[in-house]
Amino acid sequence: MPKQIHYNAAEHISAATAADPYLRPAFSFRDRLRRLNWNICWAIFYRTSPRPLHAWRSFLLRLFGAQMGPNCHFYPKSKVWAPWNLVCADQVTAGDGVEIYNPAPITLGSHAILSQEAYLCGATHDYDDPAFPLIAYAMTIGPYAWVCARASVAPGVNVGEGAVLGLGSVATRTLEAWTVYAGVPAVKVKDRKQFPVGSSDRQ
Repeated sequence: MPKQIHYNAAEHISAATAADPYLRPAFSFRDRLRRLNWNICWAIFYRTSPRPLHAWRSFLLRLFGAQMGPNCHFYPKSKVWAPWNLVCADQVTAGDGVEIYNPAPITLGSHAILSQEAYLCGATHDYDDPAFPLIAYAMTIGPYAWVCARASVAPGVNVGEGAVLGLGSVATRTLEAWTVYAGVPAVKVKDRKQFPVGSSDRQ
């Protein structure tokens, strides 16, 4: 399935805002103000919170519009670009250094794990357009998927249920369910043993 653009700055920001298209903002003033408020909150209350206070950080994300399921573990050095575009099921984990760049909605399924310094990139630019507008894609990380430390997921790429993206790998295409990928760009290296969603048997 081809990637579906969720947001194109060229359709929302008037060309009259700047003669040079490279100087046009990618988002409205209201959106930029909302992100400023969130960044202040992140710096003062989220980033400085003790590591065990996962419920507190989930509360802060909810305060800015995130949908957070129970028992989510977002660590204090993790960063969400736009909480109002974040949807998490239960027991989602985002380790220290994780960055979720989500100008468009990103959904994380039950028990999905983003390890240290993993990067979900939800937007890019249309380099074939002289105005170079930002374009953003909705993305999904499936239940029980694992994006390992320092791995990156490219704009518009979905990670299937139970899929694993190995250490430092870069996913440029959708990852199939219950499959292990590694490399730059990531390629399939093996199947993962499948277990029923909700099962406590992880052997």
